[in-house]
Amino acid sequence: MKSILYLFVFVFTATALAQNSEVHLFDIKNTDGQLALVNHRNISNNEGYDNQPSFYNDNLLAFVSTRNNQTDIATFNIRDNKVSFINSTPNGGEYSPIKIPNSKDVSAVRLDNDGKQRLYRYNLETGESTELLKDIVVAYYTWYDKNTVVSAVIEDDGLNLFVTDIRNQKSRKYATNVGRSFHKIPNSKLVSFIAKAEDYWTVKSLNPITGETAVISKLPSKTEDICWLIDGSLIIPLGNEIYRYNPKTDKLFYTLATFKDDNLQNISRITTNNTGTMLALVSLASPELIVQKQLDAYNARDIDAFMETYSDDIKLYNFPDKLRLKGQSAMKESYKGFFENTPDLNCKILYRNVTGNKVIDHELVTADGSTFKAIAVYEVENGLISKVTFIN
Repeated sequence: MKSILYLFVFVFTATALAQNSEVHLFDIKNTDGQLALVNHRNISNNEGYDNQPSFYNDNLLAFVSTRNNQTDIATFNIRDNKVSFINSTPNGGEYSPIKIPNSKDVSAVRLDNDGKQRLYRYNLETGESTELLKDIVVAYYTWYDKNTVVSAVIEDDGLNLFVTDIRNQKSRKYATNVGRSFHKIPNSKLVSFIAKAEDYWTVKSLNPITGETAVISKLPSKTEDICWLIDGSLIIPLGNEIYRYNPKTDKLFYTLATFKDDNLQNISRITTNNTGTMLALVSLASPELIVQKQLDAYNARDIDAFMETYSDDIKLYNFPDKLRLKGQSAMKESYKGFFENTPDLNCKILYRNVTGNKVIDHELVTADGSTFKAIAVYEVENGLISKVTFIN
């Protein structure tokens, strides 16, 4: 169990710091029941990892943001259009900040360098923290009330749903193999969660007092992220689109918004304020932007910036399916010497085609005084390049 926990901490932290994600904010315009997302602004606007937004109130949005390779809790003042940090954790990082009910404080999951992962309480003004849960390893969570936490807890190699009373530190397990999205369901005493069956995923409700669960809806795709509007509608992001579905009145999911902006692709975390007038979401950089970033680093022969664009389990192939390299370590070792010993290295793009998560570059490469043409097919998953196929 301990080794698995350390692995989770390492992978989660390394992946987070490598991702180029941004937090975006919209107003929700309601015209006779027809909703539209307007007044778009990028509120994080930061090179690196910005994620997990939640509304503290109608003027303050909490999220996590990376600065100096460290992830801390930030807030965005909507009226003043200003980002502030409430803490600085020198030997760890925070994730998933949420306002604690009937309190001015926020909570967050802290991942420490020594492998400790716990839920902490933070003073919004001073940043001082105190541990909230001691005996369970929380990955994702929400508050049911000021004393009750509903969370995904790391057990063995999966996430299971627990309800914990922080007063007596007692926890009960109510579901296994769950997702990361937990939300209070409007106008009810229930919390929603994602149940992951092998063939399909569903949104389920949980009564944290009785432990009773029920299926609300089958999801149109295996997505981790949802939120609720005040009218009881589900909001679900898929790719560059947002869908809306009211389980009580609708038969199908329908499109609420489609984004063609390169900066609004691969939408993941999504949340609304209590009054249903604003929506915040997280967008990973588009596949084309990630591939261009690695190309710029390649031409600069910057091995660290180059490797930051690749996943830990990156695989390089020669067409059609001959494995050439696998994993960050092997790739970095191979390219590091190549960068150091090839001062004339340069790659120009003759033609680029982007199809979904695939970027196909027709390249003109110069190395060691020779120039040749090549084709590289990049596949991007979760904001990082996971596979490259080279065609001579």
